[in-house]
Amino acid sequence: MMELGSIVDFLENKVVLVTGATGFLAKIFVEKILRVQPNVKKLYLLIRAPDAPSASQRFNTEAVAKELFKLLKEKHGSDLHKFLSEKVTPFAGDITCEDLGVQGSSLKEEMWKDVDVVVNAAATTNFDERYDLALNLNTFGAINVVNFAKKCVNLKLLLHVSTAYVSGEKPGLMLETPYHLGESLNGTNGLDIYEERRIVEDKLKELKSDNNANDKSIKIAMKDLGLQRANHYGWPNTYVFTKALAEMVITHLKGDMPLVILRPSIVTSTFKEPIPGWVEGIRTIDSLALGYGKGQLTCFLGNPEAVYDVVPADMVVNAMIATIAAHANKTSSETIYHVGSSVSNPVKFSRIQRCGYRYFSEHPWIGKDGKPVIVGEVTVLNSMASFHRYISLRYLLPLQVLQILNLILCQAFASTYKNLNRKIKFVLRLVDLYKPYLFTKSLYDDTNTEKLRRAVREIGDEETIFFFDPRIIDWEDYFEHTHLPGVRREFK
Repeated sequence: MMELGSIVDFLENKVVLVTGATGFLAKIFVEKILRVQPNVKKLYLLIRAPDAPSASQRFNTEAVAKELFKLLKEKHGSDLHKFLSEKVTPFAGDITCEDLGVQGSSLKEEMWKDVDVVVNAAATTNFDERYDLALNLNTFGAINVVNFAKKCVNLKLLLHVSTAYVSGEKPGLMLETPYHLGESLNGTNGLDIYEERRIVEDKLKELKSDNNANDKSIKIAMKDLGLQRANHYGWPNTYVFTKALAEMVITHLKGDMPLVILRPSIVTSTFKEPIPGWVEGIRTIDSLALGYGKGQLTCFLGNPEAVYDVVPADMVVNAMIATIAAHANKTSSETIYHVGSSVSNPVKFSRIQRCGYRYFSEHPWIGKDGKPVIVGEVTVLNSMASFHRYISLRYLLPLQVLQILNLILCQAFASTYKNLNRKIKFVLRLVDLYKPYLFTKSLYDDTNTEKLRRAVREIGDEETIFFFDPRIIDWEDYFEHTHLPGVRREFK
C-alpha cells in the first residue's frame, strides 16, 4: 500500500515551476493549486514571451481572464490581483534554450535556490508538426528542463507530462513501463536523438540551398521528414515519436532526481472543476462532434466498437497533484502513470456517437441560413478498404470527370479541379495520421494509478478534492450534459 499524507498540507509553502504555463492542462493545474491551497509559497510560470511584462500580459489574457478562473474571482473579489501578484511569477522563457531562456541571473539563482517541484507541461501536440520544431521542443526542450531541475538545490520532484500514445499502435494492454534510450517500437536499431538532430540540420541545409525552395515547401518537407523518421522506428506520427524520445532521455539523464512521468490519454473538457465542461481549443474528438452537429460530417471512419480512452482534464490535473505529493523526496525513484479510462471505465465510440445524436437532435446547431441543422445517421466506414471505396465513388470519379473537362475546355475548370484535388490530399493525410486511433485496439493499464487512487482514499475527505477515478463518470450524462455543451460554448 502506498502511503500518502495530506495533499493540501504538502502544497503549503511549496515553490513550483511550471513550463508551458498557458497550455490547456497547465492553466487548470495552476488554478487548482491556487484555489485549494492559497498558502502555496510561489508558482513560477514559464511563458514564451519577449520579456517579463509580456509574459504577465499573456498570463492575464490567456488564463486569468478566462472563465476557468471564475471561482478564484468570486473568492478573492477585488483582491484577486494582489493575491496573484504575491503567489504567481510569470516570466519570459523558452524550454528550447539553455537554462530555459530565463532572462537575468538573479531570477535564475532565485529559482535554483527555492524551487521544490518542476512540472514540465510544455509541448507541441500537433500530430503533423514540422520535425525540426517538434524535436526541438518536445525532446531537446525536455533535456533543458532536466538540466535546469538538476540545479534546483531543494528539488523534491520532476513531473513530466507525456502521453499514453507513446506506445504507438500496438494492440493489447499497454503497461506503465519506461522506454530506454535507443529503444524502438519495431526493433529497428540505431535510434539516437543526436543523430535525429543531425538529420534535421542536414535536411534544412539541403532545402535552403535549393533556389526553388520557399517557406511553404520547406514546411511540407519537414513535416514529411518527421513522419518518415517516426514510421522508420515504429511510431505513427511525429508528436508521439518526439514525446517517446523525451521520456527516454529524461529517464537517462535524471540521476538521483525523483521523477514521475504522467501519460494521459485523450484529454477532454473538465468533469466538474472549476466549472463543468470547460475546454479550450479543438481537442481530438471535438472536431468530429462539431462537424457532425453542423451537418458537415457525412461519414465516420473507424471501428464503432473500439474502446476510446478519454479522460476529463480536471481528473488529469488532480492526478498530477497527487503524484507530486506521493513521490516528493523519493530519491532515484521513477514512476509512470497512465491516466485514462480504457481499463477502469471503458467507453466505445458507438456510445459517444449516440450521445452526439441525442444532444444535437435536442439542441440543434443553427446554420448560416438561420435554420436548425437536422442531424441523422452517418455512413460508418469500418475498414480502410471501405474508406477507399467511399472516396473513389464520392470524390475521385468526379475528379476524373473534371480532369477530362479541363482538357477539353482548357483552363475553365482548372481552379475547381485544383481545389478538389487539394481537399482530397488533405483528407487522405489526416486519415493516415489518425488511422491508428480510429481503429485502436490498445488499452492502457492503470495499476500504478489505481494504487495512487487508493492512497488518496485513505486520506479521507481529500478524495472529493483530488478526484481522478473514471469509474465515477456516467459517460452518457457527461457527453450529453457536460462535454458537448462545453465544446459548443467554446466554438459558438
